[in-house]
Amino acid sequence: MGNITVEEFTALIAGITGRIAGQTLDSQLDARLNAEFPADGAEFNRVFEACKAAIAAGWMCDREAGGIKFGRVIKPGDAIHGFSVDVVEMKDCRGPHHRHPNGEIDMIMPLDAGAEFDGRGKGWLVYPSGHAHYPTVTGGKAIVLYLLPGGAIEFTK
Repeated sequence: MGNITVEEFTALIAGITGRIAGQTLDSQLDARLNAEFPADGAEFNRVFEACKAAIAAGWMCDREAGGIKFGRVIKPGDAIHGFSVDVVEMKDCRGPHHRHPNGEIDMIMPLDAGAEFDGRGKGWLVYPSGHAHYPTVTGGKAIVLYLLPGGAIEFTK
């Protein structure tokens, strides 16, 4: 994919968030995302390639703590329908416990064939409002993109 700018990445994400804006974050949305943007589909893979290119370019996942590379890529706003975008790169580790007041949509992109995020392989995972967890990657290395309505996340003290 070569170099990708934040603006180009924002446009790519807006193509997805525009189709799910205002939807309740639940198992139905989980199924819909996996059907409309399948893990082996063109749109999913465009985002995956863009993430790999942006991480290589150094502007995505530009912070690191506890072996986890991370960073907020896009603040919540109208351009992506009120969501924020965070991207992490994790390998066989557990992240800090946190809660999602408005829920969370995860796009799971394994870099190693067997890598899973919270027990799920390549594809989408939707958590409802109020869900709390230790985000965990097992079976190798993965990139996980988080869409957070309103950018809301509360780390446990």
